[in-house]
Amino acid sequence: MAKYRKLGRTASQRKALLRNQVTALLNNGKIVTTEAKAKEIRKIAEGLIAMAVREKDNFDEVTVTAKAARKDKDGKRVKEVVDGKKVTVYDEVEKKIQKDQPSRLHARREMLKVLYTVKEVPEKAAGKKKNTKEIDLTEKLFNEIAPKYADRKGGYTRIVKIGQRKGDAAMEVLIELV
Repeated sequence: MAKYRKLGRTASQRKALLRNQVTALLNNGKIVTTEAKAKEIRKIAEGLIAMAVREKDNFDEVTVTAKAARKDKDGKRVKEVVDGKKVTVYDEVEKKIQKDQPSRLHARREMLKVLYTVKEVPEKAAGKKKNTKEIDLTEKLFNEIAPKYADRKGGYTRIVKIGQRKGDAAMEVLIELV
């Protein structure tokens, strides 16, 4: 009895496909794919969500002092001349950060093994590199998705059959987060 579906691909292709699909599912909330792929995606996605639910509150709030560049009204760094050179002026700022406990750090690293980095491009700047920003999916899992499923004991995804695909008559399904 096989432990997983091979999906007609080599191991590296299959791993890349599943990582890509799981990343898209967690980023967008739902995707359309074939039934066989959806069942494999469900296993991985539910494992990641369960890990996030388990570790969502496992951190310490720590206050740290950091140096931040002083900025003027336009948002540009303030510079002053010291010994004939222009030097940026820094101020010490206190920040509160979340420091992961070892088990949450391990969970975060396990998630990063599966998830790809996602870049969000605003519609008005499509095709330009300037305004793109990276979305941290592990933070999204811990801060948005995990609290939503905190009282649930599994079953974080739903598979809805759509119908057969026109080209090869493969059963298409919608897999979404419940």
